[in-house]
Amino acid sequence: MVEARNKFLIVGVGNVLQGDDGFGVELAHRLMARTDIPDNIKLMETGIGGMTLIQELMLGYDGLLILDAYKNGGVPGRLALLEPILPDLSALTAQELRDYFADTHYATPMRALHFVDHVADLPKIINILGCEPEDIDDMKLGLSDAVTAAIPLAEKMTLDWIGQRQLSALNARNNTSAN
Repeated sequence: MVEARNKFLIVGVGNVLQGDDGFGVELAHRLMARTDIPDNIKLMETGIGGMTLIQELMLGYDGLLILDAYKNGGVPGRLALLEPILPDLSALTAQELRDYFADTHYATPMRALHFVDHVADLPKIINILGCEPEDIDDMKLGLSDAVTAAIPLAEKMTLDWIGQRQLSALNARNNTSAN
């Protein structure tokens, strides 16, 4: 019997033309250059292409880690591992719901998660590794010094997240085979 392995998606999002908003894309590229990522982990960057994220999630994953700039009013470069809470859309009329999902070219990660939640199963585990931006301006290439300095720790945090998922999956398999 072949044992199925859990599949995880790590996706960098953001607009590289808006300074620190490119954090997730930069981190994803750095991770994709590594050779030590397990084969059950898919790494990708979508930039601002929310539809690409939706299409990928439709393939089915057990876990998702979104790498993104996250403006929360903190110190620039501060990293946080977050669990997103999808707002309740049940009070929206059918027309309002259609309008909410209509602009598929500007599907933010939260809208992409909402969309998938309406048409398929979301991953059981969803986290966001967010980095507090210093500068998000139109038409500015490159990350600020504070966000650039946070990239190595963000890479380590992502590798720790992968390690935790791998360990949890291994423990679950061991508990199942022991029963």
